[in-house]
Amino acid sequence: MKKLFFLFVLVISTQAILAQNYPDSWTDGKYYTVNGAKLYTVTVGQGDPLIIIPGGPGGTHLGYRSFDSLTEKSNIQLIYFDSFGRGKSDTAKDVKEYSLARDIEDIEGLRKAMHLDKISLLGHSYGSLVAQGYAVKYGQNLSHLIIANGFHSFVMWQENDDNSNHEIKTNYPEVWDTLMKVREAGAISSDEIHQDIYGNVPYGFMYAYNPDKFLSRGRKPYPNPFNSKLYYQMVGKDGDFIVGNDIGNFDFRKQLKDLKMPVLIVAGRYDRVAVPWMQVKYKEYCPQAQFVMFEKSGHNPQIEEPAKEFALIREFLRK
Repeated sequence: MKKLFFLFVLVISTQAILAQNYPDSWTDGKYYTVNGAKLYTVTVGQGDPLIIIPGGPGGTHLGYRSFDSLTEKSNIQLIYFDSFGRGKSDTAKDVKEYSLARDIEDIEGLRKAMHLDKISLLGHSYGSLVAQGYAVKYGQNLSHLIIANGFHSFVMWQENDDNSNHEIKTNYPEVWDTLMKVREAGAISSDEIHQDIYGNVPYGFMYAYNPDKFLSRGRKPYPNPFNSKLYYQMVGKDGDFIVGNDIGNFDFRKQLKDLKMPVLIVAGRYDRVAVPWMQVKYKEYCPQAQFVMFEKSGHNPQIEEPAKEFALIREFLRK
């Protein structure tokens, strides 16, 4: 979802994390070699493993540390990681090495490298593609699947593009006019000037019910917080208007109904990218799943309604 998606990676107050004696994302991680690359991981808590798969494609685990509180009084071990090409993990020499298939295989590789039996997955946004793909291919290794503000198909991701651009055109016409001028001059989504113009739209407008929840607290920069080369390799060179490459081809709609593990689907009423009218179609494609719409959240209920979401997840994981 456009470059502005990743501006929230430093939103979470790391001071709160440190105050609870949680591991530090900058210093307390561990590397595992997976499919020839070193992947950086941070674990929190003890118990049944739940791997958090970040959004993007291109984002790191840092913006998800609010999930730490899931481990309180719970038999849950959270496993955060930076996928290949993101954050503190290795990057590719050739951008063509980045793919949805690689990300799916890296989850299986990480499971083996960490000597885990069955795992649970929570995939947020783009991470939901990886989680769903893993569930389809490696369902026998999966205990629970959580699709958080996710996408079931390229059709839905294209709707993300269309709706996002409609919202910008309607509510930020001066930004849209500037964007149209550079596009008419030949610029496309992957061009830096195109990305910079999108950056003029506040994160909270596109992704939040309450934008005040997304005020930056600040701290030293995290390494490689967003890999734009990876992003446009996977969504297509003009992927903010027309999805292509991997993101222009994925489709889990016919396979979701066959999943055997418990499935939880989380949506946000004010999500302008993983749009509600497409979210509710999960009820048709995955009728066996538990579907919950968060009425006071956008794309990140873990920030806007954390107590409600974490209670829901704890109960779900007990099944």
